[in-house]
Amino acid sequence: MAHTTALVELTAPELRRLIGARQLSPVELLDACIERIDQTNPFVNAVTATCFDRARSEARAAEQAVMQGQPLGLLHGLPAGIKDLEATAGLLTTYGSPIYRENIPSADNVLVARLRAAGAIVAGKTNIPEMGAGANSRNVVWGATGNPFNPNLNAGGSSGGSAAALACDMLPVCTGSDTGGSLRIPAAKCGVVGFRPSPGVVPSSRKLLGWTPISVVGPMGRTVAEACLQLAASAGPSVGDPLTYPLDPLSFLVPPEVDLSRLRVGWTEDFGTCAVDDNIRRVFREKIAAMKHLFANCDEVKFELGDAHKCFDVLRAEAFVASLSDAYQRDPGSLGPNTRANYEMGAAMSLLDSAWAQAEQTRLLGRFQQAFADFDIILAPTTPVSPFPWTELYASHINGEAQANYYRWLALTYVSTLSTHPALSLPCGLDHAQMPFGLQVIGRFRADHHTLGTGQAMEHAFARIEGLQRPRPDLSRLKPAQPALTSIVTAAPDARDAVGQPRLDGRAASTGTVSAV
Repeated sequence: MAHTTALVELTAPELRRLIGARQLSPVELLDACIERIDQTNPFVNAVTATCFDRARSEARAAEQAVMQGQPLGLLHGLPAGIKDLEATAGLLTTYGSPIYRENIPSADNVLVARLRAAGAIVAGKTNIPEMGAGANSRNVVWGATGNPFNPNLNAGGSSGGSAAALACDMLPVCTGSDTGGSLRIPAAKCGVVGFRPSPGVVPSSRKLLGWTPISVVGPMGRTVAEACLQLAASAGPSVGDPLTYPLDPLSFLVPPEVDLSRLRVGWTEDFGTCAVDDNIRRVFREKIAAMKHLFANCDEVKFELGDAHKCFDVLRAEAFVASLSDAYQRDPGSLGPNTRANYEMGAAMSLLDSAWAQAEQTRLLGRFQQAFADFDIILAPTTPVSPFPWTELYASHINGEAQANYYRWLALTYVSTLSTHPALSLPCGLDHAQMPFGLQVIGRFRADHHTLGTGQAMEHAFARIEGLQRPRPDLSRLKPAQPALTSIVTAAPDARDAVGQPRLDGRAASTGTVSAV
């Protein structure tokens, strides 16, 4: 079979085809992925707890199933990385918090169970910020995830480990989730695809406020087709998420063909309300100029979204109060600054605040529809700033303007979150700092299939346009991160295998050098 480098760079659909055709062994693929993780993870710290021994046993079983002509699932034999917010049976699940440093779930949650049922082989977990709070994937358990294009810079979050692992071709399947942009922001910063589906498409069995549409689970991938493959394996109703509804998961497998030349496209730099760095505005306008010939028309669209920021403040805080109340009451000091800030913001709010926010989100949905009256799709930047050092917890200033809180800089993505429209972050060349630029593609209300089809058509068109192609990191030039570190810890090579064996000595269980922040 092909050399390891060529093998791990093949897309998930192609790898699955080769496995089904008996041209690639799942064992060979897993070994190639483990080799890539061993080579690359010490530089970016994307993969945390692993279960390689168990994965090898499952890969051998997957190989036997192929040879025996058994029915094969959509993800049969594909190694997967699971975001550390998702419970994995027998595999350390910390949520990036020292509170859960010893937590080894007895069962998979719904998402993981579906991926396994489709034949995926869980190889390990991917890094996050504590409790998923924020867009910088660093925590005191595992340390910081560095950007594959420059490990001194952040990889985004909260699905930062998954995005970095995909960009480095460590694993062909990696999961994500999204509240204010946790799928889209790391995808943009690492040069991969992140899709926030409409609420209810993929079940999220871990959210305590089951009726909220704010938090969703969705796929990531190096291409739109990879994201669609994972979506097809995970979509569909579940009683664990009351917003889910009957649908055909396989309908996501191949997006509908979209003729870009017939699309009416609107674009906005800031939705009329988001702070965006002047350099990002300029780069975005240059990207729009380079692609506008693809569409029937491509015009600026104006938004009037009311008090979207306050609305998101309240709805986000509600979710954190629901999930963190017990931990905060026991010991506020056990929570990191971002997580604690979310809880305390919510605890200070009233029923009046909650009722206003629910009503304002409904009003905002109506305002959002006005912008779509003349357009099929709306384009915007995914992030307002280029990746910054991961030692900075968040972007505190944009164009010299102080941000109201640690997540206000995520407004470009949480505005579309509030609308509940499907939204895709698509790689779109490099920005002014020669870092990946993510283009946010926002579809019509519940038009997930059309949004994915549009994204795939744009992806194919961008491959032929200078400056719009998906950027790829040069892994041969990766060097250890050099920012000032609080401390350095080095784990033994076998410390990563955390099936039933979590590190309890205060050291991050990861191969190589990891920063404790």
